[in-house]
Amino acid sequence: MKILDWYILKRYLFTFIMMLLLFIPIGITVNLAEKIGKIIDKEVPFNEVVAFYLDFTVYFAHLLFPLFLFLSVIWFTSKLANNTEIVAFLSSGVSFYRFLRPYMYGATITAVFALLLGMFLAPKASEGYNEFDYKYFKKKSAVDNKNVFRQVNDNDFIYVSRFDSGKKEGKNFALEHFEGNKLVTKITANSIKFVKEDTTYRLMQYVRRDIGEFEDNLKIETKKDTLFSFKVEDLTPVIYAAETKTYDELLDFIEKEEKHGSANIGRYKLVLYRKWSLPVSIFILTIIAVAVSAMKRRGGMGVNLALGICIAMVFVFFDKIFGVMAQQSDFPPVIAVWFPNFIFGILAIYLLFNAKR
Repeated sequence: MKILDWYILKRYLFTFIMMLLLFIPIGITVNLAEKIGKIIDKEVPFNEVVAFYLDFTVYFAHLLFPLFLFLSVIWFTSKLANNTEIVAFLSSGVSFYRFLRPYMYGATITAVFALLLGMFLAPKASEGYNEFDYKYFKKKSAVDNKNVFRQVNDNDFIYVSRFDSGKKEGKNFALEHFEGNKLVTKITANSIKFVKEDTTYRLMQYVRRDIGEFEDNLKIETKKDTLFSFKVEDLTPVIYAAETKTYDELLDFIEKEEKHGSANIGRYKLVLYRKWSLPVSIFILTIIAVAVSAMKRRGGMGVNLALGICIAMVFVFFDKIFGVMAQQSDFPPVIAVWFPNFIFGILAIYLLFNAKR
């Protein structure tokens, strides 16, 4: 690398790290101020609080990774422009594309880190963050699932009218076993509860009907502990389930959920596609940030930062609105994830073309 490359690359990475170190403590402070009352009321153990905020640090950093990077690039590039360093670089015969090259080195390093973070580290942090949040802060109704109907394997279908993920308990349970297109066995119960100590299911007001060719065999019990082929997580995965899985685990999870006929497939695929779209957005936002802030403007860095924040807000708006569309409708998740990158990719090309002029 040339001296220019090292100079810009070090500023790129250093400013980004400083941006993270600045905003993450602010995020922790705001979150703690909001929840300190509940933490004290519920007498949450100190070690659990510390573990939660370690997970929160990774979760928060991964969630806002591209925006922190975008603002940090605008910040230090604006300083270069205000000090007329960019003018000196370009006046020495360096083309704008050559000037952009160390930024692409920096974007590559951060994109690889973001990819590894999203594939392996962030899922574990998300699991700890969400479990703590649901355990101490969420209302019970937030983890309840209503009218759950799932295919648990090739032959078995289950239904519960209501399932409490916290208590591992459901109401109005039914299991239907088919052989081909013929219903062979049907089990019903007023309630079903997973007994963790025995890894069994406890059914109250148990009724089993084996359908014969000429007559049915009926068995009724007030209470019955039994085993089923499905896991309690298979019955009703929590909403954040996809966020807690590494890439390979997520692929298997989505495949299984598609076979089960899950209604949350769109939400799960959003998580999958975002693992790849996030690194790409880093390159796009880096180009936009350089193009916006490389010119010395009247008003200094404040104008560039204001413009950058506006662009960042629009990017977040597009990302959120299309994400909600994919979760709540049949809108394709792959389009929802990649459309903001496509739009801002066009914007990056336009701004880059005008900046080099």
